[in-house]
Amino acid sequence: VDSREIEGQDMDTLELGHLDELIEGLVILGTGGGGDPILGRLLLENDLLRGRYVKIVDYLSVPDEAFVATGGLIGSVTSRLKYSPQELVDRWENCFELERAFDLLEKATGKTIDYIVPFELGGSNMPIFLSLGARTGRNVINGDGLGRAAPETHMVSFHGYGVALTPMALIDFEGDEVVIKHQNDHNFADSVSRFIVTRWGGKGANAHHMMTGAELKKSVIPNTFTKAIELGKAVIHARNVPLGDPIQAVVDSLGGWRICSEKILQIKEENWEGFYYTTVKLTGGYVIQIKNEAMALFVGNKLLTIFPDLICMLDSRTAQGLLSKELCPGMDVTVIVAPCHERLRSALTTSEGIAAFSPTNFGMPGFHNVPVDSLLRDWTEGLIRI
Repeated sequence: VDSREIEGQDMDTLELGHLDELIEGLVILGTGGGGDPILGRLLLENDLLRGRYVKIVDYLSVPDEAFVATGGLIGSVTSRLKYSPQELVDRWENCFELERAFDLLEKATGKTIDYIVPFELGGSNMPIFLSLGARTGRNVINGDGLGRAAPETHMVSFHGYGVALTPMALIDFEGDEVVIKHQNDHNFADSVSRFIVTRWGGKGANAHHMMTGAELKKSVIPNTFTKAIELGKAVIHARNVPLGDPIQAVVDSLGGWRICSEKILQIKEENWEGFYYTTVKLTGGYVIQIKNEAMALFVGNKLLTIFPDLICMLDSRTAQGLLSKELCPGMDVTVIVAPCHERLRSALTTSEGIAAFSPTNFGMPGFHNVPVDSLLRDWTEGLIRI
């Protein structure tokens, strides 16, 4: 894949030689979630070794009248522990739930889905979309709905630009099929689907946010496939050169800030209704609030970063991205924060975006989606005054 961002031009097909860079970048951008990178790698290797290929295309090349949809796996990050990555890859050769969900959405709407766009970034959640493209022949958009990962189906740029989440098609791992035709509340479809998958099969796949090519061009977070490759390439290079600093490579690539390198003191965790809630306390008074992904960062009572801006948890030595389910007391963690894409920030200014992205949805009523640069400016000014 040519990792340059070339607007209006299609990209080449994914090749085995780019997997290291792609997976490395996707895990960091997954902000603690986004799926298991072992699964993502195995899935793509399986497709490529079987002769399947996926074409990545620029969003500007999509015809305005074409139909595009997104979707993905649904379930708690720990529900996947019921299956090993290899068991899932083998299972999906016989029954690929994500493909069935897209077929069901086409049947429910009477429309043909011409292109697919990943819901989010992450170690397996973008690869599973690449696999869907390889299996079905649909081109995959070089972009996604977030530029990071998020815990809920409505927390996506498309939603903030007025693209309806419903109809949504859902297939659970027991083979049950559900179509939610319409919702009046932004939480309804996500809540119903999680109720189903957490009681029957532990996980499932869905397809939703059907849109036209014209709507995609206004709402997609562009070029995130190539961004993940570029990030991964920068980190791997920094690890392998004398005096290289892979942490700084992440900071530079994301245009972010290195907040701290500390040790985990305590983790309080809970699985509830398909979500993995975690409070991570670090030395230095830092606290990370997680709902599948890292959603807020504090020092003492001071908010430093809040979703949808990125909070990336990295291994302090290698800068490898850490999943929320991998964190444990005693681990050395470096925290990098970075601004989300301007399109995602703009999505938060609409009535749909305000409701869908509200911190109330991840257990923080009374807080607001304040841009990270504003929060950090206030924090550093406070330190200077002290």
